[in-house]
Amino acid sequence: MVTLVRCRAITAIVWTISVENEVEKNSISKSEMKRRSLALQLVGEELVRLSPDTLRKFELPENLLEAILEAKRINPNKHGGMSRQMQYIGRLMRQVDAAPIVEKLDTMKAPSQKDTALHHLAEQWRTRLLADQTAVGAFKNDIMPDAEPADIEALAALVANASDECLKRAPPRFFRQLYKFLLKRITEKAAAPI
Repeated sequence: MVTLVRCRAITAIVWTISVENEVEKNSISKSEMKRRSLALQLVGEELVRLSPDTLRKFELPENLLEAILEAKRINPNKHGGMSRQMQYIGRLMRQVDAAPIVEKLDTMKAPSQKDTALHHLAEQWRTRLLADQTAVGAFKNDIMPDAEPADIEALAALVANASDECLKRAPPRFFRQLYKFLLKRITEKAAAPI
């Protein structure tokens, strides 16, 4: 008797879920379903561009991973094979929760906060050095304490040339070179063990 009631309860739950899915399918227009499928296919295309080692970090289902790796082997110029494979990947993507995949792809694309902070620091130092050329000593003490004298002279020359450029309103060639120099030194300092 208990099993009969349990079976009826499970059947009722399954029937309710299937009715909800039918209502959801009926409430979504065909155009919306197509837009969603295309969006998932585009996510699949981004996955195809990644290296196999990076793909394995995504913890994708085995069939989806195999389809993506197969797409990498297909010649895109051969009789629409790649487009069919991308449609297949899109179909497989519909069976997977794509939100974590999209989130991981977005974090891979975005620069890290550390990189952004290093760029901001280089810009601040460039502004400070152009405003006060005597700040070269402060930069040497803070960022390059073990620097060669040639590096300090190169920095001083870049600062002087960039200042002249700004005054003459010339194209910012030395301005950019100064930024690259500062960013390189700041990145080296950040990567160095403490």
